Parts: sequence; structure tokens; C-alpha cells
Amino acid sequence: MMEEPIEFSRPLRVAGVPRAGHRLALSATAPERAALAARLGLLALHDFSADLALSPDSLGGVEVRGSLSAEVEQACVVTMEPVRQSVREEFAFRIIAEGQEPSESPDAEDEVETVAGHAELGEVLAQLLSLALDPYPRKEGAELPPEASDPEASPFGALLQLRQAKKE
Repeated sequence: MMEEPIEFSRPLRVAGVPRAGHRLALSATAPERAALAARLGLLALHDFSADLALSPDSLGGVEVRGSLSAEVEQACVVTMEPVRQSVREEFAFRIIAEGQEPSESPDAEDEVETVAGHAELGEVLAQLLSLALDPYPRKEGAELPPEASDPEASPFGALLQLRQAKKE
């Protein structure tokens, strides 16, 4: 089975992180932003970047702390008009050493596995962006029509009336 290409690929050689740590700034190119926008269902991804602080841990992995920022354009859930929003997200995760098992504790920091000595930072950042997006973007001043808030006027209004009649 063929793997899907990664739109924003930024592999990190885990063993290459210096003991003193390393700062890293990443940003997506125009073609990468277009591919990510298509994948995430965005109208556009105008900017996408991240600043990371990498520190090796005692188990052969790497602690990663940082922030991402993006300028996204989504369709308004009411009018379908474009809504431009800024996304800013702080994050922390741990890259685990190759062969190490991920923690099963629900309280554990998010973990990223290492494959062939590398961790795919770009894919992790793309996933963090997808989680930070507004699931219901709404253009300023956009309101649902009055009938949308009336349960009896909705397509399920008749079912609601039948259910209430059955209870009586």
C-alpha cells in the first residue's frame, strides 16, 4: 500500500539534537500551504509557521516546546462567505526514542514516535493546526435565520411532535 505524501515534511534527525538544545523556526512554502489547505478543508492557508525549542531527554528522546501561528480562511457556517482568522497555539510534546514504547497514561505528554532515527515535525505541526481550527467559523454579524432556532420549523419538528404526542 502506497503512503500519502506529507504536505509539510520537516524530518528531524533525533540524534542530531545537541545536548545544549536547539531552537528551530519552520514555515510552509506557498505550495505546501495550498496542499495543507486542501487537506484541512480550508479556503486558503495564507501563512503557517512554528517556533520550537528542542531539548534531549535522558531516555534518548527529545522534549519539544513551542508555538505555531497561521492565517487561515474558512467558509462561514451560516453564509458560506470567507472568514479569515488568526490561529495561535502553544504546544509541548515528546519525541520518543526509536524502539521505546509510548506511554499508556492518559496524563502523559503527547508523544511522537521515531522511525529510522527521524521524527516528522511537519506532520505533527499540521495535526496541531487541524486541532486548533475553529470548527464553526462565523462571519461577523452572520446570524441563523429565525426558523433555524425554532425546533418545530426544523426538518425534525414533525418527529418531535410525534414523540411528544406518544408520551401523552
